[in-house]
Amino acid sequence: MALCAPTGRAAKRLSEASGVEAKTIHRLLEWNPATGHFNRNSHSPLDADLILVDEASMLDVRLASQLLAAIPPSTTLVLVGDIDQLPPVGPGQPLRDLIASRICTTVRLHEVFRQAQQSAIVRGAHAVLEGTMPEPTPRGTKGEGDLFLIPETDADTIVERLVQALRRMTVAYGFDPLADVQVMTPMRRGPLGTVNLNEVLQGELNPSPDKDAAPTSFRRRDKVMQLRNDYDKDVFNGDLGEVGRIEGGVTYVSFDGREVQYGADELDAITLAYACTVHKVQGSEFPAAVIVLHNAHFMLLNRALLYTALTRAKKLVVLIGDPKAMARAAQNAHSYATNSKLLDRLRALTA
Repeated sequence: MALCAPTGRAAKRLSEASGVEAKTIHRLLEWNPATGHFNRNSHSPLDADLILVDEASMLDVRLASQLLAAIPPSTTLVLVGDIDQLPPVGPGQPLRDLIASRICTTVRLHEVFRQAQQSAIVRGAHAVLEGTMPEPTPRGTKGEGDLFLIPETDADTIVERLVQALRRMTVAYGFDPLADVQVMTPMRRGPLGTVNLNEVLQGELNPSPDKDAAPTSFRRRDKVMQLRNDYDKDVFNGDLGEVGRIEGGVTYVSFDGREVQYGADELDAITLAYACTVHKVQGSEFPAAVIVLHNAHFMLLNRALLYTALTRAKKLVVLIGDPKAMARAAQNAHSYATNSKLLDRLRALTA
């Protein structure tokens, strides 16, 4: 049996949930950077009776094609994923097309069990899928998964409310704003994009003792994210770490207790991660999340984005921003277009 997922964080979560080692798909297929190809393919297939792929909604057609080519005909393939989440960054939506084609056995989970119904996060996620706004946790109460809404339209005031919310979460829930809480926003640019929010949050949560330091230069205890797969360092796109120390021009980052070194010419591989785009944290899970939405994000506001953001948190979600932007995201069922011919080809197989 082989377990895998598209990203390093998703593979780690799968390992923790199953008690069995899980790998990234690239590692399972033995990516060879020297040749630019996978060592595992149709000529050298994987040796497993069953292969399970988690977070399969993140698979694009290119990676799915490479994976399927390396699976022998006698092997069982199980794809686990949620097609209501954001589609893959790359071309095509293989999981959605496979389900729509009815070429394979499909099991869909619809029932929300009583225990899950106690979570306002779960109820809110299902409300979004039905095109309505989530119902917040009643004031003065705490549940299994709390959800709070903070309405505000002014961008500068939203940033202030964000900082206040992080501090309140520490007092009311005991969350560490660095280790336990992930701030999410749809875009990188603008006053409510990740670039500006990271600068603000770094100053608030990890101020520099050096008053002359550049606002976004890395500091000890900074929360950072790896931006691309690096098999030599054994870190992957989306991995979250903490800067441990900076000595002799080398930045040392701890990823789950393992220290990785970055020279001055390698720092473009990591970025501040106090705030991340929703796309970047897909496949991850956090104790708590703060989601920032505004009409400045108009082009990206849709149901898949809000649903994906809500379902990243287990215990607490704080949704801050313009109520009109939140409502637009819940009501906009427009899915990202895909020009893949995969569905037509699958249907032709069963015609």
